[in-house]
This record gives sequence, structure tokens and C-alpha cells, in this order.
Amino acid sequence: MTFELPELTFVSILDYVGTLAFAISGIRLASAKRFDLFGAYVVGLATAIGGGTVRDLLLDVPVFWMHNGIYFIINLVALLLVGVLGKVVIRQKNTWFIFDTIGLGMFAVIGIEKTLAEGFPFWVAIVMGVLTGSGGGVVRDVFLNDIPLIFRAEIYAVACVLGGLAYWAFWALGFDSVGCGLVCGIVVILSRIIAVRYHINLPTLRGEEHET
Repeated sequence: MTFELPELTFVSILDYVGTLAFAISGIRLASAKRFDLFGAYVVGLATAIGGGTVRDLLLDVPVFWMHNGIYFIINLVALLLVGVLGKVVIRQKNTWFIFDTIGLGMFAVIGIEKTLAEGFPFWVAIVMGVLTGSGGGVVRDVFLNDIPLIFRAEIYAVACVLGGLAYWAFWALGFDSVGCGLVCGIVVILSRIIAVRYHINLPTLRGEEHET
């Protein structure tokens, strides 16, 4: 594992920004539950890299963060930001929502393209795109003993599904991976923003609880 910063590209910058936003979202929630510094760091790290880790294990490829320790440094920066700037960071809900949404879109694209590069069919790529984008949040919520966000009514994982379908549609039309990835990311981001802005949610099941 190396801590050398690789060559920066537009995609890698957005990847790091999304990682920072995901890490902060996890650490913010951990701080609200009075986790200690180590616990908050673990929750932030799980949020940031959890989805990509599970994806790589399922694809049977080397796990991405084992080749580059920058993700651990980004998580440490997130911990310092929440610890030092606490209330200031927590107040920036709209700003971090945008970063988180951009990260969601970018991670979905990364998951799809990595899966296709390994020779898997498109339906698997869409599943891995969803997992890469939203899997870290599931791990975070499990650590925090909450119902995972993707199992609630809010549009989150579904945005990744829509983005994956858009990627597939444009690929079928003959677009290259750059164009398909751009369309996928835009669809994920816009789907999430529109759903939150206009309070668009999935219907919920309302069953009766029975005592056992």
C-alpha cells in the first residue's frame, strides 16, 4: 500500500470529493450518537469505501484501497473537519448533500465501468453500480443500528438504477464509455436532486405488526 497521490484527473478529483463527503456524512452521524474518535473514524471509512470494497470482493479483483492509502488520509481529514469545525460543517447540509450526490453518481459510474471491464454482463454492472454508490451507506447504518437508507422511502439506490439503465441505453445507441458515463452520472445526480427537491418517494408497505 502506498500513500503517494496518483495523477489527478477530473474523475479522480470527483472520486476524492465524493469520498470526503461520504466520510463526513458517516462521521457526522457517529458524532450525533457520541461515538469516540476511533469509532467515528471507522464509521466514516466504512461509509466511504464500503460499497467499493464489497464490489471488488464480488468481482474477485484486488480491493481498490489496498493499492492507494489516500482514502485513509481523506477519512482522517473528514474526522478533523468534523472535530475542529463541528457545528460549521454540520450546518452545511445543502453543500454536503450536493457533494454526496455527486459522489453517488461518480461511484455508480465507476462500479459499472469496472464491472464491464472485467467482462460481466450489463445487468451485473448495474447491480455493482448500485452497490458501489449506496453500499457504504448500508454498512454505516448497520454500524449505527439504523434502518439502512436504501430500505426506506427516499430515492437513493433507485437513482443509481436509473443511471445504470441510462448508461446501458446510450451504450446500445453506440456511445463510447465516456459519453455513457457522463449520462449515467447526470441521471443519478438529477434523479436524487429532483426527488429530494419535490419530495418524491417510493411507496411504503404498511403491514400489521404481530406479537410472537
